Amino acid sequence: MELMKRKDVPVELTWDLGAIYDSEEKWKADVEKARLLTEELQRDYKGRLTSVAAIHSCLDKYREWEELIILAEGYCNLAASVDYGDAALQERNNAFDRLSAQMSSRLSFIDSEIIAQDDSLLRQAIAQGGPNQPYLEDLLRQKPYQLQPETERVLAALRPVINAPYDVYNMAKLADMKFPSFQADGGEHPLGYSLYEDKYEYDPRTEVRREAYKAFYEKLRAYENVTAAAYQANIQGEKIIADQRGYKSVFDYLLFWQKVDRSLYDRQIDLIMEKLAPHMRKYARLLQKIHGLDKMTYADLKLPVDPGYAPPVTIEESRKYIVEGLSVLGEDYQEMVRAAYRERWVDFAQNQGKSTGGFCASPYGNHSYILLTWQGQMSDVFTLAHELGHAGHFKRCNEAQSVFGTNVSTYFVEAPSTMNELLLAHYLLKTNPDKRFRRWVLSNMVGNTYYHNFVTHLLEAAYQREVYKIVDAGGGVQAETLDRLMRETLEKFWGGDVELTEGAELTWMRQPHYYMGLYSYTYSAGLTVATQACKRIEAEGAPAVEDWKRVLAAGGTKTPLELAQMAGVDISTDGPLLDTIETIGGYIDEICRLTEELA
Repeated sequence: MELMKRKDVPVELTWDLGAIYDSEEKWKADVEKARLLTEELQRDYKGRLTSVAAIHSCLDKYREWEELIILAEGYCNLAASVDYGDAALQERNNAFDRLSAQMSSRLSFIDSEIIAQDDSLLRQAIAQGGPNQPYLEDLLRQKPYQLQPETERVLAALRPVINAPYDVYNMAKLADMKFPSFQADGGEHPLGYSLYEDKYEYDPRTEVRREAYKAFYEKLRAYENVTAAAYQANIQGEKIIADQRGYKSVFDYLLFWQKVDRSLYDRQIDLIMEKLAPHMRKYARLLQKIHGLDKMTYADLKLPVDPGYAPPVTIEESRKYIVEGLSVLGEDYQEMVRAAYRERWVDFAQNQGKSTGGFCASPYGNHSYILLTWQGQMSDVFTLAHELGHAGHFKRCNEAQSVFGTNVSTYFVEAPSTMNELLLAHYLLKTNPDKRFRRWVLSNMVGNTYYHNFVTHLLEAAYQREVYKIVDAGGGVQAETLDRLMRETLEKFWGGDVELTEGAELTWMRQPHYYMGLYSYTYSAGLTVATQACKRIEAEGAPAVEDWKRVLAAGGTKTPLELAQMAGVDISTDGPLLDTIETIGGYIDEICRLTEELA
């Protein structure tokens, strides 16, 4: 069957954006409030931010403006993300983005005037504490890289243009790219982006899986040049801004906002590429043996260890798994999970034009919204637990901090989400001593949680680093260069154990995170922290859980190093990462041992 159109999707499978605004009129009213507040801020404070009192008074109003913009923008963006084929939703989203950029441009004087003050005045304002403190601390850090006020104003106004490469990528991928059906196993099979990524990659039928791979990458090939052009524009723009602001490199510019230095970034990539590769090659050989494959190809890497064991999982059954699996986090956390199902926080639907993968958006002042494509597999349950980890993080963070204290570093932001996957897996392991069940749970951890974060995203990060090296040296990249870099990265990790069938080099086309700075590597960074913190929870119980809750509430008021320390993890050393890699290797060894015993 072909994917249905959004209008035909059963409402119970969709999220309810009415919790943000239950009518278009209320959304418009908030947009008008934001516009009037922009005028008020400009009228009352421009040219007057020369005292601690004036700075705090202005920022108190500016917080109100931020909260309005976040809700209004979320309402538009979330609606657009589930149907890129709806021209009206896309135009509303784009129109609001233009208006928001115009307002941001008019308010750019706030940062410029505050940063222009003497450091001693800024420190006095910071010393007063309160809800504006995180914002002022960030401005003080940002001071050496601030441009002239007029330049900052123009940059703010140009935001829709600066973000255009990401829009082009999404439109090509989700609106224009139409996949043909393919023939396999004596039948015709529909194909789409989400169908391939959420279904066919895991299909145990070799002919179906490999033919789906072939058809999927053939369609990607037809769009590689326009996708490369969009990506080139994005990274060249980042390089230009990095140079103009005076950063030593584009890496320093992008890592500045994560509040980590280059050594933590390089360590994450280098150690995993070297130390994890042997373990994952062993895992690939096991999959080949279990499934009796003539050869192990790139199309076979997402195969489940035991496809005949796990029955399909309904949405209602997933609720029971997650509520019970996360019970260690407390009744309030479980109630949040129940509310997510009851109040339709989650968009489970599979339809034409919907964003692929999964994400959680947590607009300040509202609950979270989670997007995924439900296929009825245990991997979906882990994905939903992951996204609910983001929801739980920002629920606690948003309740404890002002809107200025919720900008969590991307280096850490994936720790709470991956923590939930680990807690769910550990809960499942305790429910049944059967060897086959244990192997199934462990394979879900390796094949989903760790594979996704320590392999899929890490390989993307290793490739991305090579791209930025070229750009940082003054060069450019086209489709041919990107293909080569991706293939070299995959070859280095998989060696001769996996055949890189034609199309593997196009994998760079599948990742939207490339338009979000140095994001891909942070999945493994977050999971490293989560693995160590989860071990502590397993060993110490309640005290470690309480520490973790304090970490979640801290939000963006602490650096990644400080957040990890609060959880009892020292990421200033290689120890946590090396231990996590060995943990993954231990899981793979146990899966191999159980496979032999079960045989």
